[in-house]
Amino acid sequence: MHMHKQPVGYTGAAILNLGFRPFFAGAAIFSVLSMLYWMAVYVLAWHWQTALPASTWHAHEMVYGYGMAVIAGFLLTAVRNWTGVQTLHGIPLLLLFLLWLAARLLLLGDAAILKWAAMADVLFNALLVAALAWPIFKVRQFKQLGILSKVLLLMLANLLFYAGVLEISPWGVHAGLYSGVYLVLALIFVMSRRVIPFFIERGLDQAVTLRNRDWLDAASLLLFIGFWLADIAWPDSLPVAVLAGTLCVLHGIRLTGWYAAGIWSRPLLWVLFLAYAAVIVGFALKVAVYVLAISPFLPLHAFTVGGIGLFTMGMMARVTLGHTGRDVLQPPSQVSWMFALLLVSSIVRVGLPWLDTAHYVYWIGLSQLLWILAFTLFLWVFLPMLYRPRTDGQFG
Repeated sequence: MHMHKQPVGYTGAAILNLGFRPFFAGAAIFSVLSMLYWMAVYVLAWHWQTALPASTWHAHEMVYGYGMAVIAGFLLTAVRNWTGVQTLHGIPLLLLFLLWLAARLLLLGDAAILKWAAMADVLFNALLVAALAWPIFKVRQFKQLGILSKVLLLMLANLLFYAGVLEISPWGVHAGLYSGVYLVLALIFVMSRRVIPFFIERGLDQAVTLRNRDWLDAASLLLFIGFWLADIAWPDSLPVAVLAGTLCVLHGIRLTGWYAAGIWSRPLLWVLFLAYAAVIVGFALKVAVYVLAISPFLPLHAFTVGGIGLFTMGMMARVTLGHTGRDVLQPPSQVSWMFALLLVSSIVRVGLPWLDTAHYVYWIGLSQLLWILAFTLFLWVFLPMLYRPRTDGQFG
């Protein structure tokens, strides 16, 4: 851990001290508002008049709006820790955040504004890559290039999406959206491998030693790249099912190697463990799409609501506590509730439409409501921490 003193001559608002602050606040507020909007359209059949079809907008904005904001906040904070180099703060951080926000607002406009939305969004992605690359290259910490490359690929996938909606590429929308989901999952796999066993070993009262296997790290990465490309080229085909089944087993082996009974009393540990488990369920459901012909939206939402939702909320909670000078081993009591609401949201979204198709719209609506409640509770607890200075007087 580096001690961080205030940059010379800096007297800005605390919310602009470090990347996690504006981006986690923005991600959570956007998560609530965009889900309310989607609920109004999907369940209450509001009329929709924007550049993108409603379901395309929802898919894009959950990945490239909400997801990218969490990634930006997390990595701008983590890269400062890894490299010891101060990342964006103050006005440059504000400008990067406003660019993210501008893209979100422009996407609510009509078709004439779409290319402006595309330019703002891809420029945001490019500047984020540059802001992360600068400290990494400055201290020549090239082991971080794997993570940086995934953020760069997310930018290219987003570009592909816009090439699709602007009718430059015929398959850009599908490839851009699914690549977005799978690249976020790839980031989750990398970060999980770094942090879940580490957090569990550090966070429990008893001594535990958790297992990692090099062959598993290599095999799961190579097969996942194959799975990603196969699912875009031949969606839900036999090769996809075989790769998904293999990944389900490999990640299952990895997760059991990380298991320790003490995690259930620590919400910041079990939330990450269950997020990873939800991704494994997603792989199993990918097999079921081919074998049992279930809806492909069930594995998709196991990956997104269960996997990405729980993981991002868990990491936002942990990073916010740790980087505002609070004790991550003694989180606020509401944390268990917000994680539980989100967990139930994912189970409702994935399980109930499969068991009872007749009330499909109700189950989606219930899942949306639980998601909104979970993130509203997150904001209630964490928003004050995000805009107030650190409790220990350090800068960050």
